Amino acid sequence: MTRRISYFTGIVLMVVFLASCSATKSLKKSHSIEGMTETEFVESVIENAGGWRALTAKMSLSLDLEGKGVTKVSGTLRIKKGEVIQMSIAPLLGIEVARAEISPNGILVIDRMNKRYVEVSFAEVKALAKADLDFHTLQALFLNELFLPGKDDLTARDASSFRVEPETEGVWLNVKRAKRFGYHFLTEAPEALLKESYIGLNGTPYGLRWKYDDFRALGRKQFPVDMKLAFEGGKKPVKAAMALSRLSTNGDWEAHTEVSKKYEKVELEEILKILLKK
Repeated sequence: MTRRISYFTGIVLMVVFLASCSATKSLKKSHSIEGMTETEFVESVIENAGGWRALTAKMSLSLDLEGKGVTKVSGTLRIKKGEVIQMSIAPLLGIEVARAEISPNGILVIDRMNKRYVEVSFAEVKALAKADLDFHTLQALFLNELFLPGKDDLTARDASSFRVEPETEGVWLNVKRAKRFGYHFLTEAPEALLKESYIGLNGTPYGLRWKYDDFRALGRKQFPVDMKLAFEGGKKPVKAAMALSRLSTNGDWEAHTEVSKKYEKVELEEILKILLKK
């Protein structure tokens, strides 16, 4: 596969694998974190969310697809809360070669070099991946926020939905009454920063681990410019890393992409067959 094709297929695989999830933890109970009650600590983590309506950043993306070597590309990450997540890949002279756009309606991936695109609804992705995935979950992962399945935004009232479990590495917040999937969040006290999000298919080794590091000031809040993703449980590793720079909360950009009529629509299954053969 050529490098140009790998930009497109790599993004498709990365976005689709965000639907792959995994395991649970055996945890202990505690009652006080840095002088705060459990509820007060969870409220602090929720309140630490940036609350930005838009976010943009230059992005350096590294993809390791099933241990086949690391592909590095550069581009731009853009988010408008509640509307869209865009990843534009522009490795040469700022010329866009591929774009991934995630909206509440589904996922669109455009290969500009070969004039083709993939467009799938979240219903299709859920059926294919057998995972509970929606736009707001992905948005929370990109924005370094706690989330609850099926809920758009969290408030202090949602603190009671989490079980607090202090461990050596930090304080785990685990969603109560999770059934098929487990949702686990590693936080750091006393700063109440979210350091890791983990979504797991209960009773299996399959899961998505999303780590956050190198927090920088963005307005009055802190935002991580180093993110690492790992899709666990499979026979071969699937990993990605994003290094962000030049962060801004400017929302003056077009939120939705129009696909040229000259582009060919490709079925997701066709792209996956190509990927799985490699």
